[in-house]
Amino acid sequence: MSECKCHGGKETTDENEGKREIIRIICGAAIFAVGVLFDKLNIIELSDYLILSVYVLSYLILGGNIVFRAVKGIFRGRVFDENFLMSIATIGAFVIGEYPEAVGVMLFYQVGELFQEMAVRKSKKSITNLMNIRPDYANFKKGDDFIKVAPETVKIGDIIIVKPGEKIPLDGIVINGSSKLDTSALTGESVPRSAKETDNVLSGCVNLTGVLTIEVTKVFGESTVSKIIDLVENASGKKAKTENFITIFARYYTPVVVILAVLIAVLPVLFFGGEWREWLHRSLVFLVISCPCALVLSIPMGFFAGIGKSAKNGILIKGGNFLEAFNNLDTVVFDKTGTLTKGVFKVTAIETAEGFSKDTVIELAAYAEVFSNHPIALSILNEYSNQKPDNKIDKNNLSNYTEISGHGVSVSLKGKTILAGNDKLMIKNNINFQVTQNTGTKVYVTTDGKFAGYITISDEIKIDSKNTITQLKLKGVRKTVMLTGDTPQIAAVVADELGIDEVYAGLLPHEKVEKVELLNLQKNKLTSKKTLAFVGDGINDAPVLAMADIGIAMGGLGSDAAIEAADVVLMTDEPSKLCIAIDIARFTKKIVWQNIIFALGIKGVFLVLGAFGIASMWEAVFADVGVSLLAVLNAMRILGLKKQGIK
Repeated sequence: MSECKCHGGKETTDENEGKREIIRIICGAAIFAVGVLFDKLNIIELSDYLILSVYVLSYLILGGNIVFRAVKGIFRGRVFDENFLMSIATIGAFVIGEYPEAVGVMLFYQVGELFQEMAVRKSKKSITNLMNIRPDYANFKKGDDFIKVAPETVKIGDIIIVKPGEKIPLDGIVINGSSKLDTSALTGESVPRSAKETDNVLSGCVNLTGVLTIEVTKVFGESTVSKIIDLVENASGKKAKTENFITIFARYYTPVVVILAVLIAVLPVLFFGGEWREWLHRSLVFLVISCPCALVLSIPMGFFAGIGKSAKNGILIKGGNFLEAFNNLDTVVFDKTGTLTKGVFKVTAIETAEGFSKDTVIELAAYAEVFSNHPIALSILNEYSNQKPDNKIDKNNLSNYTEISGHGVSVSLKGKTILAGNDKLMIKNNINFQVTQNTGTKVYVTTDGKFAGYITISDEIKIDSKNTITQLKLKGVRKTVMLTGDTPQIAAVVADELGIDEVYAGLLPHEKVEKVELLNLQKNKLTSKKTLAFVGDGINDAPVLAMADIGIAMGGLGSDAAIEAADVVLMTDEPSKLCIAIDIARFTKKIVWQNIIFALGIKGVFLVLGAFGIASMWEAVFADVGVSLLAVLNAMRILGLKKQGIK
């Protein structure tokens, strides 16, 4: 295991590149100024060739990289980009003898690009700061000492300590100590959370008070912090429809304006006797104005800022396409347990059949559920340990464990077959059992085919679930639906309390998929432009999450499979985060379309002015770089959005 050597390589590299860029522009500008002094002010009599050499030198310093990129783009088949347009326009200015204008335009363009890059870097840095949760090191226990090591080198089962003020580097279980944790980087919530022995803690949280000794449960690549960083870094790869539209638009727009520039240069001279030099100059101005930089840069920037703003609020969105889809939300389908309800089950009643005691029923159920991690199983095991703290379940006495999907479990205990599950399991095995209509989840228990009794387990509705349903309808969601494997009676009570439009109960995992397919068909009959979102948390929800237009997983309670299949992850398990995501998506769309209209409008005006000889090359550069810079700054407004509780 190697000791950690921490550094901020990428950030330092970006800063160094920025400094080198500033130095290059200053040097080019200084040489350009010398050329202007000699050429225009005649301070010293120099030959035209020497003055031209000064201009060429300053041009190569300022614009050499742009010309190089243009040539490289031509060889790669990407001819009509902003580098090509700037290169041909400024080289054309040299051809017609406008040396100062050619160099000056390149200088102005580079200064504008520098400011634009600074704005982009600031925007990205603010987003990076939101997700600045990557741990620099882990305090690894080696013998009786602790050494700082790279988190990537720590294995499952290793022991680490986290001191006050340090980030938790890997997911694990607290085996010693207690503390308050700042989870804001993961959840967007500022209220510290408590952590004590036996609690699971997530990487990326900051330890605020006590020292925690943690047993690592996931390697760094599988830890929460690693997955979040990967989600945010790769989110820009999935483009929204608006981004794809602009990419296609630019692909056709640029060749068209190049053809128009050629026509401006040629037609007036051939048919109207115009002066060749004058119309060539106008066509070059037209080319500079036509650069689609503002659109190509600012629109992805808007979606990137929207994804960053969502991340700050504990909403991880895996791509701009999913952020944009929130604007067209028509139907929201919820799983019940762990999504609308807390998923924290508690045994509220134990009813017995003749000849069985409550202790026997809970013991049989505990043996049946000992291998399961389902919340219902855990509630039974907790109740058994509370009632009989001295009695440990000996798994060696168990055999033939079988989990029957959508029904329950079967296991052999010292030769006796125990069944624990719902009424379907009882019917399937021809068990004569006592049916109950009590509200709550029932686990029926049998031993060797004889009904022993049932356990009632209740779940609690989340505080913000009702308000979420209300707000979704106010925001234009047409239909809310709840799918659950629970009984119709329980599902009806929850749906009625929350105001959900439709409810489907007693569903097996594959039946949830079928229901979502049906709801999608119903929605598409009305309009194919609208989207359907499914919100779930369990491993059984993974197939449904993958097939919905927007699959939304609960990140706190949710399983790894559900989070992997989802398009959006709510880190706090609060359904109300959906409303915040809609607000961010709508504001992002508003900003993006502001930029599109602004950029096309300004460019349209300047293209006409350039064609008629009213706009000069300098004004053309402003139309290109200035509009790009303003559009990027407008996109950054998304990061400062404060609306309806968004922080």
